[in-house]
Amino acid sequence: MRERWFGATGRRVAEIAVEGELELGDALVLEDVSDAEALHAAHEAGRPIVVRTTTAEEIKAALSHPEVAAALVPSDRRDLLEVDLRELTYGP
Repeated sequence: MRERWFGATGRRVAEIAVEGELELGDALVLEDVSDAEALHAAHEAGRPIVVRTTTAEEIKAALSHPEVAAALVPSDRRDLLEVDLRELTYGP
């Protein structure tokens, strides 16, 4: 399981997590990464950023932003926890 820093909390979390199983605190929860201003502002403030995802491509898009701490997947899509980002990004 790969981990990322959870904002400036000093905590590391799984880069792909099931929604509802990760303690979010005051994290910024986004539906996608289209709002660059919100991403930048939260990152500058040290606030963790998580993005809701439902496909492997959405996970790849979210985690391609280094300021995003985790991609959240729905509980009925636990299969997405096994997404191989290296292969998805660079191929087999």
